[in-house]
Amino acid sequence: MDIGTLCSLCLNVFNMFPEGFIKRISKQKYIESAFLLRSLEEPSPVSLRINPSKWPLKPAESIPVPWASSGYYLAKRPSYTADPLFHAGCYYPQEASSMFIEEVFKQFVDNSEPIKVLDLCGAPGGKSTHLSDLIGPGNLLVANEVIRSRASILSETLTKWGAGNVIVTQSDPSAFGRLAGYFDVVLADAPCSGEGMFRTATALNEWSEANATLCSERQKRIIQDVWPTLKDNGLLIYSTCTFNPSENEENIKWIEGRYESEIQKINVSDYSKIQEIDIGGVAGYGFYPDKIKGEGFFISVLRKRGGEKNRQHHPEKQAELKPSKHEVESVKSWTNLSNEKLIKWGDQIWGLPCSHEEYYQLFQNLKIVKAGTLIAFVKRNDFIPSHDLALASTSRSGTFPVEELGYDDAVAYLRRDNLKITAGSIGWNIVSYRGVNLGYIKNIGNRLNNYYPVNWRIRMNIPVNSEQDLIKWEQGDVRNS
Repeated sequence: MDIGTLCSLCLNVFNMFPEGFIKRISKQKYIESAFLLRSLEEPSPVSLRINPSKWPLKPAESIPVPWASSGYYLAKRPSYTADPLFHAGCYYPQEASSMFIEEVFKQFVDNSEPIKVLDLCGAPGGKSTHLSDLIGPGNLLVANEVIRSRASILSETLTKWGAGNVIVTQSDPSAFGRLAGYFDVVLADAPCSGEGMFRTATALNEWSEANATLCSERQKRIIQDVWPTLKDNGLLIYSTCTFNPSENEENIKWIEGRYESEIQKINVSDYSKIQEIDIGGVAGYGFYPDKIKGEGFFISVLRKRGGEKNRQHHPEKQAELKPSKHEVESVKSWTNLSNEKLIKWGDQIWGLPCSHEEYYQLFQNLKIVKAGTLIAFVKRNDFIPSHDLALASTSRSGTFPVEELGYDDAVAYLRRDNLKITAGSIGWNIVSYRGVNLGYIKNIGNRLNNYYPVNWRIRMNIPVNSEQDLIKWEQGDVRNS
């Protein structure tokens, strides 16, 4: 390529991006602006994470994400909406750079004792599902999202994943300050100016220098609000999807100067393309798309020193949420949870991922959207199994007859169409696809009622026999890879 053609291409790239952004990164330490801008013109890598508890296979012709045990890059983007396995929670499309929280947990978080983790800005749910897997059963994740519509998406994502160790909340960060010393780990994936996502038109169109300044101040407020909820020696994982120092390393320096804390150095020796950032003793880690296969990302880790000790919380008044003996007897065979984990809220019976006392503490301070696993609805003397239960890791297998569906029938079920199948058993049945539960139907003799959630149904037109265009899977257990 001659120099004239190269200069012309560079000019086209520079014209794509805001002038203020180009001017700043051209002088920014650790960034090679010409290479970064060219990389932002390229298509985004396609990546996903497998749910090992539901789906042990790996995508064919895929490349592992180096820092995530169940993460894979795909050669092209499939139609997730057309795939029943996606709706069943077998995998989740997640940006590869953000999967690095797994490496952080490996290096800094001890799961040998019970821990409580807060995902402060959880929607749409990729990091929350990942955290749920990382902490495992017996530990508690609170996944929060302040915006109501996004909190609903977060709840849906976690329900499909089958996570039984999560409570979803919709609360402002300031509410968590009332839970002093409650959490061992807080992940603050802070709302940011989105420079790392400039491959999308939305991120480009929303960027401005004024908005970046606003984001920096909002991020400080969020950390200020949530800092008291960390235990002494607790861990703050701070991340953004921007390159802006005022939202990244300068905010870390602000936290260190304001609070008793200690910046933790992450060992990235196995990942040579991750950029170590050290500005005035501030250790951060930059994921630049011209160097790594992923979107732009920044992460830093701080250990809290001083402040609240790990202590038991005793709510002044506990709500009366215990189900009756009859209600417990009616649903106890549906779940692996102990009777002590069951609560009743209105006409709903839930299975908690924590003790009643821990739940009451959250209940009195936060707006709870999803209290673990919704097991059943109580309608007079009838008990209707919840869609949550069909997908949950806490459900007991063998409770209901299972009808295996082919692809077209599975799509019809997910569209909430009338099913043209013969169910073998009167009453409640689970329908599955490739051995994975999709949800409930009820055979009332002369017809089958489809109980897939109305708000989740597939609305787009999916051609018959689209199965051939879905992800191809190869043998080999991802849990042992």
